[in-house]
Amino acid sequence: MSAGRVRRVAGPLVEVDGLGPVAMSELVALGPAGLPGEVVAVRDGVVTVQAYEYTGGLAPGGPVLPRGTPLVAHLGPGLLGNVFDGLLRPLSTAPTFLVAGAGQPEATRTWQFEPRTAVGDHVAAGDVLGVVRDVGPPEYRVLVPPGIAGAVQELAEGEQPQDAVIAKVDETPVGLWTDWPVRRPRPHRGRREEVGPLHTGQRVLDVLFPVARGSTAGVPGGFGTGKTVLLQQVAKWCDADVIVYVGCGERGNEMAEIVAELFALDDPRTGGRLADRTVVIANTSNMPMMAREASIYTGVTVAEHFRDMGHDVVVIADSTSRWAEALREFASRTGALPAEEGYPADLASALAAFYERAGAVDALGGSAGSVTILGAVSPPGGDVTEPVTVHTERFVRCRWALDRDLAYARHYPAVSWSESFSRDAELVARHQERSGDPGWSRRRARVVDLLAESDRLAEFAELVGVGALPERERVVLLGGRLLREAVLQQNALSTSDSFCPPEKAVALVEGVLAVADECQHLVGAGVTAESVEEFDFTPLARVREEVGPHDAAEAERRCGAVLAQLQELAP
Repeated sequence: MSAGRVRRVAGPLVEVDGLGPVAMSELVALGPAGLPGEVVAVRDGVVTVQAYEYTGGLAPGGPVLPRGTPLVAHLGPGLLGNVFDGLLRPLSTAPTFLVAGAGQPEATRTWQFEPRTAVGDHVAAGDVLGVVRDVGPPEYRVLVPPGIAGAVQELAEGEQPQDAVIAKVDETPVGLWTDWPVRRPRPHRGRREEVGPLHTGQRVLDVLFPVARGSTAGVPGGFGTGKTVLLQQVAKWCDADVIVYVGCGERGNEMAEIVAELFALDDPRTGGRLADRTVVIANTSNMPMMAREASIYTGVTVAEHFRDMGHDVVVIADSTSRWAEALREFASRTGALPAEEGYPADLASALAAFYERAGAVDALGGSAGSVTILGAVSPPGGDVTEPVTVHTERFVRCRWALDRDLAYARHYPAVSWSESFSRDAELVARHQERSGDPGWSRRRARVVDLLAESDRLAEFAELVGVGALPERERVVLLGGRLLREAVLQQNALSTSDSFCPPEKAVALVEGVLAVADECQHLVGAGVTAESVEEFDFTPLARVREEVGPHDAAEAERRCGAVLAQLQELAP
């Protein structure tokens, strides 16, 4: 491989002369420090490289060496419970991005390997060779890599160093760790058609805007609307096996707080630390810009790695807007023709390629796994018509829009029921019907209708006053308020309310709808709307916080008690 020379340096953009034949997306080492960079264009003998580290000190004439491989993620049992940068280099001790050209650290740890096959067995891609003990709550399985099949000729057992070859399959060595190009989706047998919902533990999402396993959701919202808190709640309470949290371009102090909180949280599923089944990829705003661009691909590659083991994985990208800003900055330096608001013309294609890697699949080994992608969007000034938000909505299955007015009114989570949607609702309804809850779709439809009608009437009430509305419509307004206060609001700081399983959510929704129906019945029987409005509904609104998450029967009893007291108003 022939060496080239740096021709020009403009921030993360480096032009190289005389490099010889190179491929698109091939890694190169820039300058004496060997800064990592990726080939993004080749024209008339000039190679354009995007550098993944700070290029200060890199000067024209510096040497450039091709590496012969694309950007890869180093995947192995040490991922869970650790923090990495955008290139999947560990940040557990010193921030390696401050050391020019730093690569993967020297392997020093050993792992306890337990074989699940035997010498002489015939294996194919995706089959389980063995498991690694004591690396986290989800079982870590060592699989036969894609493209390899044959008889097992050698097989290790017991304590193994990190760089050990634990098996030989048809003369091909297989190690505990493997490399995979981050921009190439990992192969699978096919996508699964029938999948269940991902239970997030957040009522407004699970009741109104559910997301299926292997699906996608965009979370647009302006500054201060609670995106990070909502995604943290989903990370803590959702019923996924592995969480991959990608901090993409966020402020360093915020990312440090997120990491500290993740490592301090108890895992409600295992009783241990939530961090033990979490992989954190942190590429903050002060870290190299183009490593931010690579970080979301690194995160989804890690997720696919665990998906192939048969696990359900959730990728949380916070936020894709900062990732798109990195694309825009680099495109402006390369002279690419700008599109809307200066973003590159291929922004939509890049977003589609990212979200397309979500899915519930049958892995090569036959096990079922899924990757669910939740992408936060931070539109400048809360403008949801800007390109990143608009293009994201084209490719995601769910939109959980956060409303500034709800947040300022201290309604959390501030998910707007009028601006959000879920294309997975029909799929989830079919699953719920098969699982013994045929009323799920009916409840959701009634809640959606009541909230929409309440919002419509609220606009009239602002003009003419509540007293000028017909009595039945005043009761509709009351029903909408009860839904918002007793069901849709959720206190992330409450031990009883921060998490809501489906059984408690059903009890609350059914209880509030029954109360709303009784209010309409009373008005139809001659009771004045004013008398109904003066009834004390406080005990109904407090059920969500006073009843434990797993005590649906008590929630149902308390809602029934409020209903019984309300019926005493009947003439």
